[in-house]
Amino acid sequence: MQQYIYIAVMSFYHTPVLLEESIELLDIKSNGTYADLTFGGGGHTRRILQDLGEGGALYSFDQDRDTLANAPDDEHFNFVESNFRFLRSALRLRGVTEVDGILADLGVSSHHFDAKERGFSFRGDAPLDMRMNQRGGRTAADVVNNYSEEELAQIFSQYGELDTTWKIAACIARARANEEIKTTAQLVQAVAPCTPKKDESKFLTKLFQALRIEVNGEMEALKMALEQALKVLKPGGRLVVISYHSLEDRLVKNFMRSGNFEGKVEKDFFGRATTPFEIVTRKPIVPTAEELEANPRSRSAKLRAAIKL
Repeated sequence: MQQYIYIAVMSFYHTPVLLEESIELLDIKSNGTYADLTFGGGGHTRRILQDLGEGGALYSFDQDRDTLANAPDDEHFNFVESNFRFLRSALRLRGVTEVDGILADLGVSSHHFDAKERGFSFRGDAPLDMRMNQRGGRTAADVVNNYSEEELAQIFSQYGELDTTWKIAACIARARANEEIKTTAQLVQAVAPCTPKKDESKFLTKLFQALRIEVNGEMEALKMALEQALKVLKPGGRLVVISYHSLEDRLVKNFMRSGNFEGKVEKDFFGRATTPFEIVTRKPIVPTAEELEANPRSRSAKLRAAIKL
């Protein structure tokens, strides 16, 4: 019965990506203390809990209150309703100063794409929201209607890696001059003149990705979380991260390699490289053909892991 509930929760909310591979890299000690920075449907959390015993503890972070419905009934589990950018302070509030391992699956839960009313998907029509934390903050509609053309073009270029972003921004500006863009369908219609017919789905995916990243401050949050992870990990502790697009993966790769986001390895007086981590995954681990068939949304996932020195 318990196994059935576990599978049902994962399938309904989000199927965890690279589950066993990430747990193996986390190298869980039964009495260790761990942090899952992206609780979501609870798939990775539940798998970690299976390996925890007496003295073990897991702190799972999520700013989306909807995820509370997925909380497991386990004495080792602690739910932290917070953005992972506040990792260190949130743990300190709970009397935790260091952990044995940190796992972060940076993907957006299938629930968010499937819950059309949240505005994460360009399929269908819904309020242009995209907030992970719906208790406040700007929405995607705020960004689309209030940012200048130059600011929109920069976002689409930096976070969506789209071409001719000034044309996209101009399309939005023309549309919003006639009517405020409040829904996902209105946005799709606004950019229709500059949407390539051959790669429409890919184009809109990148466009919506860029807006989501801006709305939720995802890149800045990731940087803050990585910097704090280095501070709260014990020597020998493991950092395991699953990313889904090149922007995230580049930050993670550079930080694990050098301790900074530029990837510049510092050297000591004798010319020896000084790095805070030992890289475990020289090349990122990607889903197997079997996982891709079972869960197509895992196709862009890249898993990296490192040990704090």
